Amino acid sequence: MAIDIGASSGRHILGSVRNGKLQLEEIYRFENGMENIGGALTWNIVALEKNVIAGIKKCKEAGKIPSTVAIDTWGVDYVLLNGDKEPILPVHAYRDPRTDGMPEKLDEIISRKDLYARNGIQSLNFNTVYQLYADKLSGKLDKARYFLMMPDYLSYKLTGVMANEYTNATTGALVNAATNDWDYELIEMLGLKKELFLPLSEPGTPLGKFSAEIEREVGFCAQVIHAPSHDTASAVAACPIDDKSVYISSGTWSLIGAENSRPVLDFAASEAGFTNEGGVQYRYRFLENIMGMWLFQNIRKNLDKKYTYDQMMDMARQSKYEKLINPNDPSFTAPESMIEAIRSYLREPELPIGDLLKSVYLSLANSYDTAVKTIERFSNKKTEKIFIVGGGSKDKYLNELTAQITGKKVVIGLDEATATGNILSQIMYCDGIDLDAARKTVENSFDIKEISA
Repeated sequence: MAIDIGASSGRHILGSVRNGKLQLEEIYRFENGMENIGGALTWNIVALEKNVIAGIKKCKEAGKIPSTVAIDTWGVDYVLLNGDKEPILPVHAYRDPRTDGMPEKLDEIISRKDLYARNGIQSLNFNTVYQLYADKLSGKLDKARYFLMMPDYLSYKLTGVMANEYTNATTGALVNAATNDWDYELIEMLGLKKELFLPLSEPGTPLGKFSAEIEREVGFCAQVIHAPSHDTASAVAACPIDDKSVYISSGTWSLIGAENSRPVLDFAASEAGFTNEGGVQYRYRFLENIMGMWLFQNIRKNLDKKYTYDQMMDMARQSKYEKLINPNDPSFTAPESMIEAIRSYLREPELPIGDLLKSVYLSLANSYDTAVKTIERFSNKKTEKIFIVGGGSKDKYLNELTAQITGKKVVIGLDEATATGNILSQIMYCDGIDLDAARKTVENSFDIKEISA
């Protein structure tokens, strides 16, 4: 079973292989979201824990008992625990403004160029390294004895075993790209506590069985293993890609990149917005984070959800508007009104919603085109195909615009890519196969098709 938790929702998906084909069944779904507590953007980890367990209980009720379970979530966020192994609240979300100015403070200790040369991670103010430094300055870190990334913490609550998983750890800019281990020299340089950081485990490593308490609560016992616990790492693991392919994991964020055998540590790549995150079998995900469905989600929310996403798509199709925005402009990170933020950016305070939506569509497709060209330049690859996975791959208009503007083949067919990759890692553990063999299962199992421009 894959427990796949994103910034806006979570789901429990059962997987089984029959006649060489992977079959998926969603058994539980729940809402997730940041909460504003006293001006701080936080995660309700109690609700997350309850939903993780509630979804596992559904297996017992359905009479479908998984032998293995693995959890993936978004990156960079973590839980600090005190000496009694209790979480230190609040658990901040990556969009919380407490990290404003933290990159500049670290600049006084280590330059961004030197930092990128060590970890290959683009400097974004929500990276774990900046969050931890903010916790150090606030005194919160003084109380901490344990550090667990979000999926590590939820797995700990199921097993009682603490461990740090590699792929999610790399998102935080504290893992050395050359050694694939914590950069303890950097950790000391920043005055963080080395003892907080546990040895890194690869995806596919068994963590432990359900604790006796969890077994009693859910009615059965299963082995918890490490998936690629960063959701994008799981999504990319599911993609049957090659050296002539790039992927777009399309959800709240659009993560567009290539899979490389070596990290790209040229600082010019960072200046172009690219990062090197860890993948399965130490493959590097050379990618750019572009604000994706987050823009549409917030526009729809601002409109009191009176339009479906398909209706919004049709409104954009009918528009002739052509002005572009930068999807990653800081004004779109967490605005009170996304509609007003976009109108302000375009300097058109009365811009009709259809034209505003068209601008977002065109801007995303053009940003994908720019990203593909950057990938080709730094990775010395010629791209022929773009593999779009995730919930955003259902957006027909964005797919068509991407094919039209990039001039590449656009391929879709993996709506639940993250859960699929999570489950593939469990199959790799159970059957002792490698990633290439696991990806063959994906090709045999899903209706993968090309989109016409």
